[in-house]
Amino acid sequence: MALPYELLIGLRYTRAKRRNHFISFISLISMLGIALGVTALIVVLSVMNGFQTELRGRILAVVSHVQISGADGEMSGWEAVAQEAAKLPEVRGAAPYVQAQGMLSFGQSVRGAMVRGIIPDEEEKVADFRSHIKEGSLDSLQPDAFNIVLGSELAHALGVLPGDKVTVIAPQGVVTPAGVVPRLKTFTVSGLFEVGMFEYDSALALIRLEDAQKLYRMDDRVSGVRLKLDDLFRAPLVVRQLAATLTVPAYISDWTRSHANFFRAVQIEKNMMFIILSLIVAVAAFNIVSTLVMAVTDKQADIAILRTLGASPRSIMAVFMVQGALIGFIGLGLGVLGGVTLALNIDVVVPFIERLLGTQLFSKEVYYISNLPSELQWKDVITITGVSFVLSLAATLYPSWRASRTNPAEALRYE
Repeated sequence: MALPYELLIGLRYTRAKRRNHFISFISLISMLGIALGVTALIVVLSVMNGFQTELRGRILAVVSHVQISGADGEMSGWEAVAQEAAKLPEVRGAAPYVQAQGMLSFGQSVRGAMVRGIIPDEEEKVADFRSHIKEGSLDSLQPDAFNIVLGSELAHALGVLPGDKVTVIAPQGVVTPAGVVPRLKTFTVSGLFEVGMFEYDSALALIRLEDAQKLYRMDDRVSGVRLKLDDLFRAPLVVRQLAATLTVPAYISDWTRSHANFFRAVQIEKNMMFIILSLIVAVAAFNIVSTLVMAVTDKQADIAILRTLGASPRSIMAVFMVQGALIGFIGLGLGVLGGVTLALNIDVVVPFIERLLGTQLFSKEVYYISNLPSELQWKDVITITGVSFVLSLAATLYPSWRASRTNPAEALRYE
């Protein structure tokens, strides 16, 4: 089937060598501008997706997907609660915990910390502490051994090393004739962990569950039960299901609530970067306006001849829309190709730039994430492609409309 003549003429105008080389130059700049903008959008959003995934993984290494805590801060019979939660198909593992505030003292150094009592084998089902142990072992937390595993920053602030003994001060006091005296217990530092989040590395201490129960006088009670899910994004749904099925009074929360502000801020930042970088594409797309306005002026005689041969204003408009859309489409294609290639190979490109410049962009001594992460999401690529194409097409409307309004008699008067 023959192609419409509007398409054929539009393609011919795009390929033809123009008498005015400045028009060709502006077309090239528009094309490269769109390609650069699309590439930047894809790469930046992929890097932000990578950061979001990396941070979420580090947070969830110490924070469970779902947390069931006692209504008054304590829970009896955690095994029954864990079994009841395990009936849900989304739940992969459950582990008890004791969590309370404490003060750690070593020599002249004193630091506040969140003391968490765990059972290492059970904790492995809901968190990933083992892979973040720098020194020592999580298995050293045995009943009545009174060992403690500290975050690396907390250990650095106290000035302790594995083998040193620290004093844990519990806020629950002991009443004596001299008044209320805080409860003290000496623990041996048996390991250090580093998850890469300062909030936890500087303020979290792990001890054995039974030791925590003795220290905080909880008998056989725990603070609650932590759950791990097959799909972490279904945590809000699981919370609603547990609220309807649990037979004991409890407070249920998930990771989206406990860190809602953080992840909301990351999402807002991603949206703002999309808007800001879309302006680059918009500027490049509207360069097409300049290209087509000059092309319309250059083709006045051609337009007049087409009109006298019977071409309608709509057909003239379609000719120049094809020309402008083709410029945008080529730039868009180059941008998508470059952006996807760069996003998938960011782990190769960044080290190359570092070697070329002789510097390290993300120093391990300064940044917890020393490598630039990248996660390409095709829905982002589709969104960027759609927005960029719409902007390119919108830029062709006014010049094409002006071309369709050309008066043949006026255009041919001086030919």
